[in-house]
Parts: sequence; structure tokens; C-alpha cells
Amino acid sequence: MRWTPILALVLLAGCSRVEPPRPGEQRGGLFLIRQNGRWGYVDAKGAVKIPAQFDQASVFADGLAVVSVGGRAGYIGENGKFAINPQFEAAAPFSEGLAAVRLGDNWGFIDKKGKVVIPAQFQAVGGAPPQFTDGLAAVSRGAGTPVGFIDREGRMAIAPHYDYALSFSDGLAVVGVGARFGYIDKTGKMAINPQFDEASSFFEDRAAVRLGDRWGYIDRGGKLVVNPQFDAARAFSDGLALVGVGGRVGYIDKTGKMVITPQFDGANDFRDGLAPVRVGGRWGFIDKSGKMAINPQFENARPFSPSLAPVQVGSAWGYVDKKGKFVWNPTV
Repeated sequence: MRWTPILALVLLAGCSRVEPPRPGEQRGGLFLIRQNGRWGYVDAKGAVKIPAQFDQASVFADGLAVVSVGGRAGYIGENGKFAINPQFEAAAPFSEGLAAVRLGDNWGFIDKKGKVVIPAQFQAVGGAPPQFTDGLAAVSRGAGTPVGFIDREGRMAIAPHYDYALSFSDGLAVVGVGARFGYIDKTGKMAINPQFDEASSFFEDRAAVRLGDRWGYIDRGGKLVVNPQFDAARAFSDGLALVGVGGRVGYIDKTGKMVITPQFDGANDFRDGLAPVRVGGRWGFIDKSGKMAINPQFENARPFSPSLAPVQVGSAWGYVDKKGKFVWNPTV
């Protein structure tokens, strides 16, 4: 079951490193379901609002969702009707009133009426999903060419001279210069010099960075606030961050204090006070004290967003509420 949007995760300047979407992110009032190989939507009570009829689909963003029919992508509203007819080779969710779409071999941007407002001229658009954030979008005109940032009118606001870039988050964007990574502000000024072997976007005023083979965290001034010591690290969510130590995963707070000891075989972000964790091959959910809130019983699980969590039973996926009760029974 695919829970990521139908768009291709576009790689900038041929780089294979792309920050993944935050799993389980739900930005509308409807939830994706799959029945008989087709996609539709239910509400938070499990009532079908849009029957399963699409080849592929994404979560709602800015009131619209990307869906695919017959190999073409378009957009529907929460009434299930097409707001923008399927006509694109690929498409990304709306953000700040614009959406990246692929026409032929290139990407451009449309508004909510489906009008092309920035012509398809870019071979790659940055981010996962590719989108505008803070009024800017990372773009590249071809494989191996530098990455820059355009504004909402399509003008190059930050000159293209980066080897790699992510979307802006919390006012800063990760950029790659040679083999090092740093951060720029919205004027294009280098806010944190390229010095890291790997870097991720800021969330909740912290960013995970790698020095050598260990991960730590910096603040928006570039200061190391959690020294590199972890095998792996994710972004902060609900005030806690998932970190890996010696083959197990646990959670730290913003000071670097280990608040939930590494003890799980796998885990994901906290959302609305709960996080999915894997114990002995099964997934359940813990609260912020580390106590098991929903016993491990699922083949897989994703974070809550906002009131339901997707879980896998056998090959089928459904949704549970915070008590572990099925609101939508697993289907395929």
C-alpha cells in the first residue's frame, strides 16, 4: 500500500539524496483507503466520502488532492469532483496556492484553477514533495546543473549555484556545496556554513546533522546543541526526536536527554502524543512516557495524523483510533 503521494520524488541535479516525506502526514479531513486495487477516502469516523475509484491518490493539501486516472494526474476537491482534470504526467500536492506538475519532460507550476502560472521549464523541482515553502521553490534546469530558487512569479530569486537543495523550512534551506552541507536564508545568504557531511531540514528549531558517522542536532544559529553521538537521527516532532543507538531506537528531547531508552527494533515520529514502535516483529504505539498505549499487534504502522493511524494487518491496511479500535477495517 502506498501512503506517499503519486508524484515522483524529484531528485535535484541528479543527486540521489532526497529528504523523505514525513510518514503519515495528513493535511485534510479525509483519509486514504484502498479497496479492490482502487483508492478513495473516508472521514475520521470511517464513513466513505469518496468511493474508491482512482488508480493512485494522495492526501489532501490546500483543499485539493492529487489523483491519477488512466496514467494522468489531476486534482479533486473533498466532494470527490475534479477541480483540475487529469492531464499531467505527474503532479505534486498544492502548497501556498501552487502545485508542481510535469508536462512532457519538464516541471512547471499551476494555480488552483489549473492555469499554468510558471511554464514547464525545469527538469527537477526540489523537496519531497516538490513544492513552494516560504514563497520559494528549489529548481534545476537539467541533470548536473546547479540548483537555485524561484519565487511565485517564476523569477530566479536565489541564483543557481548549489549542488543540492531542500525546500525551506523554518526560514532556512539545506544546500550542498561540493561534499559539504549548510543552510541559506531566504535572501540566499549562507546562514550556516557548509561543514556537515549530511544535513536535514529544520523542524521545531532543530536540525539533524551528520559529522563523520555520527548524528547530532544544531540550532538555527548553527550551534551544536546535541553532540554527534547517534547512529541515525530524525527530525523533532511533538518535542521529541527518534534516534538510533547500537541497532535500537529511542527518543531524545531538545537538550539531547534520552527520555525513552533505545529499546525498539523500529519506530517512527510522535504525533498527537503517540508514536508507532516495533517490538518482536510487531508494531504498536507508545505514549511520551514510553508506556505502551496500543499493544504491538500490527505488521506495520504509521504515525497518527491527526486522529487516526494507518496500520497493516496481513497485506491489508486500515485505520485505528487512539484506543487501538479499528475505525476502518483493513482492505487492499
